[in-house]
Amino acid sequence: MVEQGISKKQAAAEKRRVVQKVTLWGLFVNLALSGIKLLFGILGTSQALVADAVHSLSDSATDVAVIVGARFWTQPADEDHPYGHGRIETMVTFFIGAVLALVGILIAYKALRTIDSPHQKGPGWLVFAAACLSIVSKEFLYQWTVRVGKRVKSSAMMANAWHHRSDSFSSIPVAIAVLGSKIQPSWTFLDHIGAIIVAVLIIQASWHIFWPALKQLSDIGATQTELDRLTALVRQTERVRDVHALRTRNIGPGLQVDLHVLVDPGLSVYKGHIIAGKVKKQLLDQGPDVVDVLVHIEPFEGGTMQDSGAKQNNGASPEKSG
Repeated sequence: MVEQGISKKQAAAEKRRVVQKVTLWGLFVNLALSGIKLLFGILGTSQALVADAVHSLSDSATDVAVIVGARFWTQPADEDHPYGHGRIETMVTFFIGAVLALVGILIAYKALRTIDSPHQKGPGWLVFAAACLSIVSKEFLYQWTVRVGKRVKSSAMMANAWHHRSDSFSSIPVAIAVLGSKIQPSWTFLDHIGAIIVAVLIIQASWHIFWPALKQLSDIGATQTELDRLTALVRQTERVRDVHALRTRNIGPGLQVDLHVLVDPGLSVYKGHIIAGKVKKQLLDQGPDVVDVLVHIEPFEGGTMQDSGAKQNNGASPEKSG
């Protein structure tokens, strides 16, 4: 038990180190890009690039949230948090989505409010250069962050990765607006259109981050495909006759599973305990991102189980074993 505890602490420390290292580099890049885009946007009279600078600045805020949050959500379970700290990661993910949505709405509001304002000239090549720099650097950050996020199974890192990509994509209409104004100098309105497109892309990205996090906070369970996989794994376990009252919920890095396993009624308590351990190991080793399993043992009385693992038991409490 001591070795297992040390192992968990070491794994948590390593995950925290990796998450914070990648995100810290992202923070430095975002702060640098924010300053460059803001300066070039003002000098080049580009509202779209200034909006993009605000987007990069919001990236910096979410980077800080991930760096601070990782200090807590990677901690193993303790006396005050017996189920671990995974909800903190979900809350950070939710925060990232909410910040993105707010930034997108504010950018769209300003662009629409000033779209009829007169402009002396269109954005210049400085704006184009800053937009191209943003596209390349933020796509690189996306690829790096998403790769590490998948490896350590961090929803907050995945959300932050998409924040990077939305920043990369949002720089594309800025570059197009510059090219359009060079083709036809009177098309200064393209800069406003570019800012509105930036806002739409930001809001769209926020939804894909915000909604899954909200569902996790409401204890959404596994998909039907995942439930079928879990049921099949349990039924493959030696001496298991059937399974029912299968319940799951998403929490941080994976699924918590609670189920009733039916075994021959003549088995001793000790043998039932051994079977429960095998079921737990089977699900943790081969299940779809399973992080915790609670197995109830019940006597099998024959017949077909109505809730035989085919569907999740939503809202209803399972029968107590006994």
